[in-house]
Amino acid sequence: MSYTEKLYNLVQNKFKRIPLANVQTFGCVQNENDSEKIRGVLAQSGYEISDNFEDSDIVIFNTCAIRENAELKIFGNIGKLKALKADKPDMIVAVCGCMVMQPHIVAKIKKSYPFVDIVFGVNSIEELPYIVYNWYIDNKRAVSDPVVKTDIVEDIPVYRQSKSKATISIMYGCDNFCSYCIVPYVRGRERSREPENILKEFKQLVADGYKDITLLGQNVDSYGKNLSPQIDFADLLSMLCKVEGDYVLHFMSSHPKDITRKVIDTIRDNPKISRQIHLPVQSGSNRILKLMNRRYTVEQYKDIISYAKQQIPDVGFSSDIIVGFPGETYDEYLETENLVKELNFTQLFTFIYSKRNGTKAAEMEDYVPHSEKAERLNRLIKIQQDIFFKYLESFNGKTVCALVEEEKTGGYTARMANTLVVHFKTDKTSLMDSFVNLKITGKKGTVLTAELLNK
Repeated sequence: MSYTEKLYNLVQNKFKRIPLANVQTFGCVQNENDSEKIRGVLAQSGYEISDNFEDSDIVIFNTCAIRENAELKIFGNIGKLKALKADKPDMIVAVCGCMVMQPHIVAKIKKSYPFVDIVFGVNSIEELPYIVYNWYIDNKRAVSDPVVKTDIVEDIPVYRQSKSKATISIMYGCDNFCSYCIVPYVRGRERSREPENILKEFKQLVADGYKDITLLGQNVDSYGKNLSPQIDFADLLSMLCKVEGDYVLHFMSSHPKDITRKVIDTIRDNPKISRQIHLPVQSGSNRILKLMNRRYTVEQYKDIISYAKQQIPDVGFSSDIIVGFPGETYDEYLETENLVKELNFTQLFTFIYSKRNGTKAAEMEDYVPHSEKAERLNRLIKIQQDIFFKYLESFNGKTVCALVEEEKTGGYTARMANTLVVHFKTDKTSLMDSFVNLKITGKKGTVLTAELLNK
């Protein structure tokens, strides 16, 4: 008998009812993808998934380690469970994800959060039934030091809360070792899933009616490097696009040093692939990019953008920017500002540099005051806001296709393939999770407004 079956039988007998499980996600879309698998494992083990942690019998925090503020927020939320755990001693409190792949974090949990019962790593989701079962049997904390695994476990059950949007991990880990980034240390080195396993999962999603599907990887352009026979990311995209169905295909994230013209040509030749590309640039200064170990120049980055716009006239680019990297001068910040103005990103995710213990950047001298970093960030946000509002105005009068995501009073909210949100009014029903054609009539804040043309 498997531990999934053992746990299922145990909780049914213990609770005399269906026990509840709550999984809270902190971090990126990859974290949420992991949470869907955690929910799937728990559902298969006899739990009902709940949105309310206060009534749940097991609460799992799936954590992020990318920035210090994220860790502080997570510890604050964990602390709130102390009183609840005191009132419900049989409730399991668990912490998993990237944050607990750092030894100093595990040590802190052991010492300062004795009410946390279980800690497990990002690559141990399939072991959760075993861990939880043994907690019930022994009632002992299961908090072990992090271990990075290199194997890929297929066929982990997935519990998706959306009926139209889904993600698929095509690879795990990262080999880039950007000097500011903790990811390779917590998620391990790059390893790609076999294409036939990805295709099987993709076909099932399409058959189940999912219409917005995103391929995930820390660096999707590195896909296939460890596989035999050889296959690259462009080949994978072409293979998936041959699947018949009504869907749009996204991917994230690409790396400027690895994205190829072959990938761009594949997007051009396959209308099912979104014309929105997330391509993190991080800085507009070549000196800072070198310190970041990004292994491309601003000129090379702009060349990629230029080629993509030549091949795909309606392509849009979103990006990530870090301001206040150790040693960044004001003039180097201005280089970033000028790059943003020049390239007109459709969306920008901006962050103040956050020191991560164990990375190369953590050893660098950081003499720029936080107040100055914050000022630079606010300037960049204002510049991007102006660009974004002009971008919204460019859609006025155009006909677009969008996927309906939410029902509103007197209408619906839908999302275009480029991630823009559109609100439209209609008395038609049963439009949820379907594609609709809309004529853009204006905007309200950051949301486009439209009239429905047809279903």
